[in-house]
Amino acid sequence: MFQATDAQVSGSRTSPITARRMIFAALVATSFLALAGLMAFTLSPGGYSVLDLMVLGCFMVTLPWTIIGFWNAVIGLLVMRLASDPAAAACPITKADPKAPVTSSTALLSCVRDEDVGELEIKLNAMAANLVRSGFQNHFSLYVLSDSSQDAIAREERDMANRLRDRYSGQLTVVYRHRDDNTGFKAGNIEDFCDRWGSQHDYALTLDADSYMSADAILELVRHMEANPQVGILQSLVVGLPAESAFARIFQFGMRLGMRSYTIGSAWWQGDCGPYWGHNALIRLKPFMEQCRLPLLPGKGPLSGPILSHDQVEAVLMRRAGYEVRVMPQETGSYEVNPPHLLEFIRRDLRWCQGNLQYKHLLRMKGLLPVSRAQLVLAMLMFLGSPAWIGFMVSAALLGMTSDISPYRADTGAVLFFTVLTMVFAPKLATVADIIVRRDLRRAFGGPIRIVASVAAEIVFAAMLAPIMAVAHTIFMGGLVFGKTIGWGAQARGVTRLPVGLSIRKLWPQTVFGLLALAWLTTQPLSLTWPIVPIAIGPLLAVLIAISTSTQVLGLLAAKSSLWRIPEETNPPLELSELALPALARSRAVAQPAPADPAQGEPEPAKAA
Repeated sequence: MFQATDAQVSGSRTSPITARRMIFAALVATSFLALAGLMAFTLSPGGYSVLDLMVLGCFMVTLPWTIIGFWNAVIGLLVMRLASDPAAAACPITKADPKAPVTSSTALLSCVRDEDVGELEIKLNAMAANLVRSGFQNHFSLYVLSDSSQDAIAREERDMANRLRDRYSGQLTVVYRHRDDNTGFKAGNIEDFCDRWGSQHDYALTLDADSYMSADAILELVRHMEANPQVGILQSLVVGLPAESAFARIFQFGMRLGMRSYTIGSAWWQGDCGPYWGHNALIRLKPFMEQCRLPLLPGKGPLSGPILSHDQVEAVLMRRAGYEVRVMPQETGSYEVNPPHLLEFIRRDLRWCQGNLQYKHLLRMKGLLPVSRAQLVLAMLMFLGSPAWIGFMVSAALLGMTSDISPYRADTGAVLFFTVLTMVFAPKLATVADIIVRRDLRRAFGGPIRIVASVAAEIVFAAMLAPIMAVAHTIFMGGLVFGKTIGWGAQARGVTRLPVGLSIRKLWPQTVFGLLALAWLTTQPLSLTWPIVPIAIGPLLAVLIAISTSTQVLGLLAAKSSLWRIPEETNPPLELSELALPALARSRAVAQPAPADPAQGEPEPAKAA
């Protein structure tokens, strides 16, 4: 087994990663104490009642993710602006020669369950064709690993695999396997592959049904893995494919802004203990098969049995085995499809919520590194922060309604509010700052005017979406106590208007929360409460937001507005041409020249796909 550390990668006796982690921990701890202290001081008028302590306690639970996101963004922005190669600075592994021959064998694992077979075939065919054109197709094999529960879909999958096998006969091996049940969910699907065929390959590239990667992106991961035998899991940034729905368009624009600075910052201090996002990542199969088999969790109820959120667990097990888990924080032709509407976004989040809360069983697992244990705790806090936030808002409202005097200091309260607000949106703002000062990125995102307008609108949308998600998380976690579970089903991919009745049934709790919040706001001075109006408006309009942003009409209007533009729309890469994406066709049909950037002159015309 290969044991490696950042110190060995950098060639120094003392690893710089330890110093980085100590600096980051000091920044997080200092920020936590400062914000908690400021909140305690803000609540000091009249002493501390039970409600005061509840406000303070809930506030402190919400802080870790906010603070970590802020410092990730600050560090990411510094690295982006000061390093000549930000990705290399954050991921200091041996750089691979882009023209080096490939000597290894890689299995492409397409894990599917009750998916649209036509859309799946388009993506797999495009990836296979691109690999054939690269000339390295003989080093790859495609495995379609089906857990589909419907016989008709399974037959379509088998026919699709046969067509791909005939089309690439003698060039690319295509294997189809169908399981009658999805024991272990996606992790069990991959485990079954490992037991049957894992020993025949060096690496496996994990793909979801909505995944798409260019041949260049795949080959870059393989070459880096070959050049770095200490790396067990390697991935680059995954970005959303151009989308038709308004919800996906706005959401992926925000993700595109937030991910780069956040990931560069987190890679800077996590180093060889990076995350694994479960798809579009390359895995070294031998240690994965030997060390990363997931346990069945003890006990009864929804937090026992097979692990739903397998990816982070496999990452910490790979690290425990002595291999590095790395993220190359750069956009390199790795794509996914984002949820097309709010209900699918909530459903996906609730599955992650249940899976992450299962990590409580793993915190005492032997041999895990301290950073790995911290990652498991943070993965749980990501969702535990939602009921804490609801508790904070409700307790703060009750405190104001039941106190004879002002229960908080208005001056420090305002400072605290705007400080936390800035920290929440720091990852997006940091990436925007980098985009604005870079000529190529300004042009790719449509010019400075569009960028500023899109960011402002997306921030308002995110502010309204956050309480909707917090209510969903809180209700779901309450249901877990009584045995409610989410399971693992097919994901919605296409654009279709959500039924009104379904939206009301799913989102009525958010509507009630919004009504109560609005009623409370009407009793308070608007001069003090205007910044939190979206907290009431978002849940109050949850049904309308869900239905309207799921429609093709609003999606088309969003595209025509040129807001929330992503670089693939400005200059479509050739790697997407075979996907025949309707969103790209529409964006070309409605495209208008980006406004001239005074700092760069006229924008270049878009390149045809």
